[in-house]
Amino acid sequence: MPTTVLLADDHPVVRAGLRAWFADSPIQIIGEAEDGSQAYRLVEELRPQVLLSEVLLPQIDGLQCLGRLRDAGLETPCLFYTGHTNPTYAARASALGAAGFVAKSADRDELAAALQTVAAGGVCWPSELVRRLSGPIANGSPSGVASPLTAREDEVLKQLAFGLSNKEIAQALGISYETVKEHVQHILRKLNVADRTQAAVWAVRQGLA
Repeated sequence: MPTTVLLADDHPVVRAGLRAWFADSPIQIIGEAEDGSQAYRLVEELRPQVLLSEVLLPQIDGLQCLGRLRDAGLETPCLFYTGHTNPTYAARASALGAAGFVAKSADRDELAAALQTVAAGGVCWPSELVRRLSGPIANGSPSGVASPLTAREDEVLKQLAFGLSNKEIAQALGISYETVKEHVQHILRKLNVADRTQAAVWAVRQGLA
Protein backbone atom coordinates (compact mmCIF):
# COMPACT_ATOMS: atom_id res chain seq x y z
CA MET A 1 0.00 0.00 0.00
CA PRO A 2 1.35 3.46 -0.85
CA THR A 3 2.01 6.09 1.77
CA THR A 4 -0.10 9.10 0.83
CA VAL A 5 1.49 12.50 1.36
CA LEU A 6 0.37 16.10 1.06
CA LEU A 7 3.34 18.32 0.25
CA ALA A 8 3.44 21.94 1.46
CA ASP A 9 6.33 24.06 0.20
CA ASP A 10 6.38 27.51 -1.36
CA HIS A 11 9.22 26.67 -3.78
CA PRO A 12 8.03 24.99 -7.01
CA VAL A 13 11.48 23.50 -7.61
CA VAL A 14 11.31 21.67 -4.25
CA ARG A 15 7.86 20.28 -5.02
CA ALA A 16 8.97 19.20 -8.50
CA GLY A 17 12.10 17.59 -7.09
CA LEU A 18 10.14 15.58 -4.53
CA ARG A 19 7.66 14.44 -7.16
CA ALA A 20 10.59 13.21 -9.27
CA TRP A 21 12.22 11.55 -6.27
CA PHE A 22 9.12 9.58 -5.38
CA ALA A 23 7.78 8.74 -8.83
CA ASP A 24 7.12 4.99 -9.06
CA SER A 25 7.80 4.53 -5.35
CA PRO A 26 5.65 3.60 -2.33
CA ILE A 27 5.47 7.34 -1.50
CA GLN A 28 2.47 8.87 -3.27
CA ILE A 29 2.17 12.67 -3.31
CA ILE A 30 -1.59 13.21 -3.60
CA GLY A 31 -1.62 16.99 -3.34
CA GLU A 32 0.56 20.09 -3.17
CA ALA A 33 0.18 23.38 -1.32
CA GLU A 34 2.24 26.53 -1.70
CA ASP A 35 1.12 28.19 1.54
CA GLY A 36 -0.17 27.22 4.97
CA SER A 37 -3.79 28.14 4.32
CA GLN A 38 -3.93 25.93 1.24
CA ALA A 39 -2.22 23.11 3.15
CA TYR A 40 -4.91 23.28 5.83
CA ARG A 41 -7.71 23.11 3.26
CA LEU A 42 -6.12 20.21 1.38
CA VAL A 43 -5.54 18.17 4.54
CA GLU A 44 -9.26 18.57 5.26
CA GLU A 45 -10.19 17.58 1.71
CA LEU A 46 -7.69 14.83 0.87
CA ARG A 47 -6.95 13.30 4.30
CA PRO A 48 -3.37 12.24 3.51
CA GLN A 49 -1.52 9.85 5.79
CA VAL A 50 1.22 12.48 6.28
CA LEU A 51 1.54 16.23 5.84
CA LEU A 52 5.10 16.97 4.69
CA SER A 53 5.61 20.68 5.28
CA GLU A 54 8.20 23.40 5.22
CA VAL A 55 8.26 25.42 8.45
CA LEU A 56 8.19 28.87 6.85
CA LEU A 57 5.30 29.29 4.41
CA PRO A 58 3.36 32.33 3.13
CA GLN A 59 0.06 33.46 4.72
CA ILE A 60 0.26 31.13 7.71
CA ASP A 61 3.42 29.17 8.38
CA GLY A 62 3.69 25.43 8.79
CA LEU A 63 3.61 25.65 12.57
CA GLN A 64 0.45 27.76 12.58
CA CYS A 65 -1.10 25.34 10.08
CA LEU A 66 -0.35 22.43 12.41
CA GLY A 67 -1.89 24.31 15.34
CA ARG A 68 -5.06 24.97 13.35
CA LEU A 69 -5.30 21.34 12.27
CA ARG A 70 -5.10 20.20 15.88
CA ASP A 71 -7.63 22.82 16.99
CA ALA A 72 -10.00 21.46 14.33
CA GLY A 73 -9.54 17.88 15.56
CA LEU A 74 -7.56 16.80 12.48
CA GLU A 75 -4.85 14.40 13.63
CA THR A 76 -2.96 14.00 10.34
CA PRO A 77 0.70 13.48 11.33
CA CYS A 78 2.94 16.37 10.30
CA LEU A 79 6.57 15.85 9.32
CA PHE A 80 8.50 19.08 8.86
CA TYR A 81 10.98 19.03 5.96
CA THR A 82 12.94 22.24 6.18
CA GLY A 83 16.08 24.15 5.40
CA HIS A 84 15.56 26.34 8.47
CA THR A 85 17.65 24.86 11.25
CA ASN A 86 16.85 27.30 14.07
CA PRO A 87 16.24 24.92 17.00
CA THR A 88 13.36 27.00 18.31
CA TYR A 89 11.35 25.98 15.26
CA ALA A 90 11.89 22.35 16.24
CA ALA A 91 10.91 23.19 19.81
CA ARG A 92 7.64 24.76 18.68
CA ALA A 93 6.99 21.85 16.33
CA SER A 94 7.53 19.36 19.15
CA ALA A 95 5.29 21.28 21.55
CA LEU A 96 2.54 21.41 18.91
CA GLY A 97 2.65 17.64 18.43
CA ALA A 98 4.58 17.32 15.17
CA ALA A 99 5.72 13.81 14.29
CA GLY A 100 9.20 14.78 13.24
CA PHE A 101 11.70 17.16 11.75
CA VAL A 102 13.88 16.32 8.72
CA ALA A 103 16.51 18.63 7.23
CA LYS A 104 16.44 19.27 3.50
CA SER A 105 19.99 17.93 3.38
CA ALA A 106 18.53 14.42 3.93
CA ASP A 107 18.68 12.05 0.98
CA ARG A 108 15.72 10.35 -0.66
CA ASP A 109 15.99 7.13 1.31
CA GLU A 110 16.14 8.99 4.64
CA LEU A 111 13.08 11.07 3.77
CA ALA A 112 11.13 8.06 2.48
CA ALA A 113 11.92 6.12 5.66
CA ALA A 114 10.82 9.07 7.79
CA LEU A 115 7.53 9.39 5.89
CA GLN A 116 6.78 5.69 6.25
CA THR A 117 7.65 5.75 9.96
CA VAL A 118 5.34 8.70 10.57
CA ALA A 119 2.54 7.19 8.49
CA ALA A 120 2.75 4.06 10.66
CA GLY A 121 2.28 6.12 13.81
CA GLY A 122 5.92 6.64 14.72
CA VAL A 123 8.03 9.74 15.13
CA CYS A 124 11.22 10.87 13.46
CA TRP A 125 13.36 13.35 15.37
CA PRO A 126 17.15 13.74 14.97
CA SER A 127 18.93 12.47 18.06
CA GLU A 128 20.50 15.86 18.78
CA LEU A 129 17.07 17.51 18.81
CA VAL A 130 15.72 14.78 21.07
CA ARG A 131 18.53 15.47 23.51
CA ARG A 132 17.89 19.21 23.46
CA LEU A 133 14.14 18.78 23.89
CA SER A 134 14.38 16.22 26.69
CA GLY A 135 15.52 18.37 29.58
CA PRO A 136 13.55 19.19 32.72
CA ILE A 137 10.90 21.07 30.76
CA ALA A 138 10.30 18.31 28.21
CA ASN A 139 6.90 17.35 29.53
CA GLY A 140 5.85 20.96 29.88
CA SER A 141 3.95 22.65 32.67
CA PRO A 142 0.17 22.44 32.94
CA SER A 143 -1.56 25.09 30.86
CA GLY A 144 -2.70 28.03 32.93
CA VAL A 145 0.09 27.87 35.52
CA ALA A 146 1.19 31.40 36.37
CA SER A 147 4.37 32.44 34.63
CA PRO A 148 7.38 32.98 36.93
CA LEU A 149 8.56 35.68 34.52
CA THR A 150 8.08 39.41 34.50
CA ALA A 151 5.97 41.01 31.77
CA ARG A 152 9.11 42.09 29.88
CA GLU A 153 10.64 38.62 30.18
CA ASP A 154 7.42 37.16 28.79
CA GLU A 155 7.76 39.50 25.80
CA VAL A 156 11.38 38.47 25.24
CA LEU A 157 10.52 34.78 25.57
CA LYS A 158 7.71 35.10 23.02
CA GLN A 159 10.09 36.61 20.47
CA LEU A 160 12.71 33.96 21.28
CA ALA A 161 10.15 31.21 20.70
CA PHE A 162 9.39 32.61 17.26
CA GLY A 163 13.04 32.10 16.34
CA LEU A 164 14.39 35.65 16.67
CA SER A 165 18.02 36.23 17.61
CA ASN A 166 18.96 38.48 20.52
CA LYS A 167 19.73 41.28 18.06
CA GLU A 168 16.35 40.89 16.36
CA ILE A 169 14.55 40.81 19.72
CA ALA A 170 16.31 44.03 20.72
CA GLN A 171 15.15 45.70 17.52
CA ALA A 172 11.59 44.38 17.84
CA LEU A 173 11.18 45.52 21.45
CA GLY A 174 13.21 48.72 21.22
CA ILE A 175 15.69 47.73 23.91
CA SER A 176 19.43 47.18 23.90
CA TYR A 177 21.16 43.97 22.89
CA GLU A 178 22.77 43.71 26.35
CA THR A 179 19.37 44.06 28.02
CA VAL A 180 18.01 41.21 25.89
CA LYS A 181 20.98 39.01 26.85
CA GLU A 182 20.29 39.72 30.51
CA HIS A 183 16.59 38.91 30.12
CA VAL A 184 17.39 35.63 28.33
CA GLN A 185 19.73 34.60 31.16
CA HIS A 186 16.99 35.36 33.71
CA ILE A 187 14.45 33.40 31.67
CA LEU A 188 16.63 30.28 31.48
CA ARG A 189 17.35 30.42 35.19
CA LYS A 190 13.72 31.01 36.25
CA LEU A 191 12.40 28.23 34.00
CA ASN A 192 15.23 25.89 35.03
CA VAL A 193 16.02 25.00 31.43
CA ALA A 194 19.33 24.41 29.70
CA ASP A 195 18.92 26.52 26.58
CA ARG A 196 16.69 28.59 24.29
CA THR A 197 15.20 25.47 22.71
CA GLN A 198 13.77 24.20 25.99
CA ALA A 199 12.58 27.71 26.84
CA ALA A 200 10.72 27.79 23.51
CA VAL A 201 8.96 24.52 24.36
CA TRP A 202 7.77 26.04 27.63
CA ALA A 203 6.56 29.17 25.83
CA VAL A 204 4.50 27.19 23.33
CA ARG A 205 2.92 25.03 26.01
CA GLN A 206 1.97 28.16 27.94
CA GLY A 207 0.35 29.69 24.86
CA LEU A 208 2.94 32.46 24.50
CA ALA A 209 4.00 31.48 21.00
